[in-house]
Amino acid sequence: MSTRCFDSGMDAPGAAPAQPEMLFSSPWRSIRARGIQAHIDTPALDDAAFRAAIAQALAHARAAGQDAPIVMGAIPFDIGAPSALFIPAHYEYVSREAVLAAGHRDALCPRVVSSRNIPEEQDFKMGVRQAIANFQHSSIRKAVLSRKCEIRLSEPLDTGCVLGNLVAQNPSAYHFRLPTAEGSELIGASPELLLRKDGARIETFPLAGSARRQADPAADQATAAGLQASAKDHYEHRLVVDDIRQVLSPLCAQLDIPAGPELVSTATMWHLGTPIVGTLATPQLPALELACRLHPTPAVCGFPRRLARKLVDLIEPFERGVFTGIVGWCDDQGNGEWVVTIRCATVQKSLLCLFAGVGIVEASCPDAEWAETQAKLATMLNAFGLERELSLS
Repeated sequence: MSTRCFDSGMDAPGAAPAQPEMLFSSPWRSIRARGIQAHIDTPALDDAAFRAAIAQALAHARAAGQDAPIVMGAIPFDIGAPSALFIPAHYEYVSREAVLAAGHRDALCPRVVSSRNIPEEQDFKMGVRQAIANFQHSSIRKAVLSRKCEIRLSEPLDTGCVLGNLVAQNPSAYHFRLPTAEGSELIGASPELLLRKDGARIETFPLAGSARRQADPAADQATAAGLQASAKDHYEHRLVVDDIRQVLSPLCAQLDIPAGPELVSTATMWHLGTPIVGTLATPQLPALELACRLHPTPAVCGFPRRLARKLVDLIEPFERGVFTGIVGWCDDQGNGEWVVTIRCATVQKSLLCLFAGVGIVEASCPDAEWAETQAKLATMLNAFGLERELSLS
């Protein structure tokens, strides 16, 4: 393996490692792990069984000699589907600076054998129109529609090098690399914090309302100003914040929510974001349990949640899996951090699956929504070195 790759000592590129390397990195805390002590696949929907499975796995890890075991992994978009959680065999907390220092801009030049969008452009736009028509005859106010881009390469890519590119290109993101139950690896650079818990203190930072960044500085600032002034995007954002308020208010002795969102930038996108901070009335509530109560927020599903989910299932022609789920970790004291699984891809040998989603409200334009998914795919295409071969224009 090239010494410029993010991880050294890994198995052959594209192979599912026998002792997988794992990473979750954030400005708060970063964790490297290797090997799996136990899997937890109990669906989060069955709350009692889910909590029991996690408690049992942590107890077994302590009995096996771990002083302070942690849970890492992902919860899928569909919380009735099997979870993809595990107890790492070995882990260590590392500095954020060490993670960022390991990032490199490697010039990966893979050859694309084939690619396809699910759904294709016209079908996606038809789905947007279908959602808008449904709003006019139901109580649904927002639905999040997504697409998947499947790319077959001529040879496997080194996932560690791709992750290094993600870290270098998106240093302020939440970076992750985790195995999935299907034998692939999930990698990504999410901009969105769902839930952080440290003792009684909790934080969440929902993003909703987006615009593609521009290369020209003046045009980029005009785009940001346009997003900040957009009634459509503020409406979409307010639905998310109101839902979070409804979930967290009964659980908190104090909950501070700003009156309006602020602008948040990534390498490719502008977003509207609202930093929310609370103090739990019951500090013992675990981070993962709180995250599952919030998930899926209207930022990835819609509003109201149950009806929007039915509409999404009706329109989308594929199962999302871990995309728009949550990914992160928690310790055996209930502290931890979970982010929304966006700006991500799954890698299985030479097969890549990239994802992008957009919030649809009554004022949405099908052409603009398709263009927004194109812009959101740029994060992962850039990391794979495919931004030229698969044009986003």
